[in-house]
Amino acid sequence: MSSDPSWGRVDEAGTVYVRTADGEKVVGSWQAGSPEEALAYFTRKYEGLVVEISLLEKRVKTTDLSARDAGTAIEHLREQVDAHHAVGDLDALGKRLDALTLAVEKRREERKAEKAQQNERARQSKEELVAEAEELAQSEQWRSAGERLRTLVESWKRLPRLDRKTDDELWRRFSHARSAFSKRRKAHFAQLDAQREEARQRKEKLVAEAQALSDSREWGSTAAKYRDLMQEWKAAGRAQREHEEDLWQRFRGAQDVFFQARSEVFAERDVEQRENLARKEELAEEAEKLLPVSDLKTARGAFRAINERWDAVGHVPRDARARIEGRMHAVERAIQEAEESEWRRTNPEARARAAGLTGQLQDAVDKLRGQAEKARASGNTAKAEKLEKELAGRQELLDQAMKGLEEFGG
Repeated sequence: MSSDPSWGRVDEAGTVYVRTADGEKVVGSWQAGSPEEALAYFTRKYEGLVVEISLLEKRVKTTDLSARDAGTAIEHLREQVDAHHAVGDLDALGKRLDALTLAVEKRREERKAEKAQQNERARQSKEELVAEAEELAQSEQWRSAGERLRTLVESWKRLPRLDRKTDDELWRRFSHARSAFSKRRKAHFAQLDAQREEARQRKEKLVAEAQALSDSREWGSTAAKYRDLMQEWKAAGRAQREHEEDLWQRFRGAQDVFFQARSEVFAERDVEQRENLARKEELAEEAEKLLPVSDLKTARGAFRAINERWDAVGHVPRDARARIEGRMHAVERAIQEAEESEWRRTNPEARARAAGLTGQLQDAVDKLRGQAEKARASGNTAKAEKLEKELAGRQELLDQAMKGLEEFGG
């Protein structure tokens, strides 16, 4: 592009001037050639400024250039324009820089407003999480509420931080709700343990009473006492799993001694006992239809009803007793095992431990994988192979832990 003499001139001494709205300004001195060459040189410098300003305008319009960086670039260009070391419409360049400054400031305000909106949305989201956690803190659905609280923690982690005071206050409420739930859950299961211990102690006394009656020959009154003991046994509740079966065997064994002796004395009741056997065969068959257990609550209620009719039937011939009662005990054990399975599956402490172990192993696997990839990328093959070997071992442990966690239904 040729120089435009309307924007500048060169005097006899070689001083170059540029015309502005405020009058002529000295651009510089030129002694190396003709005035035309001087104007052409400083015009090219002006054109360079035009290109730089155009590029900056495009970056501000089409990229995510930060307001700070854009302001620094504008200031740098303005210093060059204000220095008047170029020949051209410098006033127009100044106006373009003014417009660009306004555009950058507008973007700064827009981003400030957007950030404020994001913070408000994050605050509302965290308040919703806190409100739900505080509601869950009063729940007695120990398994589902515990799982939901863990989900809320993950949701919290994904939200951006607010100002320190607000964020700390919301987190304090959130953490307090979780702690309150954990405290209530722990107290609940501690109470269950206490109830089982109380049941064990009560059943120990019932066993002792049953054993003390086993040698009695007062057939009618003693049989009535055993029926009363059986009702007390059922009302006592379940003891700990490791004690329940032993207690029952001792309790039932004491009764067997008595009723066996009575059966020997009342051999004439053999016909009645065989009729009882036929009825118990029917009840055993009815009970066996409850297996496999698909609905624990229904099966437990149905078995209780069958067992009450069973108790009302009376004794069967001695040689058939073990077989027929064994059938009922098998059904009872299956239901008890289903109860224990449900207990294990819904035990929040065991699941929490399994989940914690899984999380630790997952972190270890992720860390080793990242280190191995970094070593491989840097060409350190030996280190990469060593890390990959260790990674394979941790991955196997993680897979086992994940499989165990699945047993808790999570």
